Amino acid sequence: MMALSEPTSDFPRVSVIVPIYNGEQDLPGLLNCLMAQTYPAGQVEYLLVDNASSDRTSQILAAAAEQFAAKGLTFKALSEREIQSAYAARNIGIRQATGELLAFTDADCYPQPDWLTGLIRPFQDDSVGLVAGEITAFPGTTWLERYAERKRTMSQKDTLAHQFCPYGQTANLGIRLKALEKVGLFRPYMTTGGDADICWRVQREDHWKIHYATDAVVQHRHRQTLKDLYAQWYRYGKSNRYLHDLHGVKLAWPLPKKERNRSLLRWAVKELPQAAVKSIAGEPAVGMLTTPLDIYCARARDRGQKEARLPENARDKAYLLALHHAVEQPAS
Repeated sequence: MMALSEPTSDFPRVSVIVPIYNGEQDLPGLLNCLMAQTYPAGQVEYLLVDNASSDRTSQILAAAAEQFAAKGLTFKALSEREIQSAYAARNIGIRQATGELLAFTDADCYPQPDWLTGLIRPFQDDSVGLVAGEITAFPGTTWLERYAERKRTMSQKDTLAHQFCPYGQTANLGIRLKALEKVGLFRPYMTTGGDADICWRVQREDHWKIHYATDAVVQHRHRQTLKDLYAQWYRYGKSNRYLHDLHGVKLAWPLPKKERNRSLLRWAVKELPQAAVKSIAGEPAVGMLTTPLDIYCARARDRGQKEARLPENARDKAYLLALHHAVEQPAS
């Protein structure tokens, strides 16, 4: 940790905001990572928002306040109990923030020690309103975790290359507070896709730039069960539908049945035997399951995209002033 007496002219005030829902398993790791940040302690505050958790999250946050205070760090445990949405929880943090810059991550993430320093540095350019740091895999032990690592699931390189408009995921995203004054905060009733939505509004409605900070690294714990993996890709499909309804972006093409069957046949006849030989030679065995898992994820995404319906109140926008409220008209 940098000494409190170090010059802070190059380190603007930052508010780190983390929404938490039932984070009992991951919170201890996250808290240790936040306490290990190299950003000057006097220039950062940590705002963790409990989104109506039913586990020991509130007790863990209460104990963490003493730990952070002992290290000279500003820590606030906040709560959002009215709306079950990570975006609504983030808005609570934004309204409590005293920093001119906001840094977002999630409870199941592990920011590396220089994460905050790397994420904030690009804001020295006054035209930059958004900074997306990189998201890498937390070293996993299960096949599913290794599969997600191999597929670069959640890499910002993919979202920054989005054909409609680049965006960064809130697992590792910096936002200039001033950039939200005109376009508003996160849509509080959205349950997925809100990171793309706010990044697109900041860029397209107020012409701020987005920067990719490859040295601002957060590790993310990937899904460990098939059920959780399916839910993740189903949510990606829902996000596609919501962003289509809000911004008119193209929907992802469903995976055709013929292509699915052709891929499975090629996997059984060619890819599986080759992967088995490589596994014997010492290469990761997860290669034997790549194609079936690809199809499993694609079907979950397709189903989510097909079944999702944007809730009417998901068009609501929130603003820095809590009483300021507006509803966006449906896209034509």
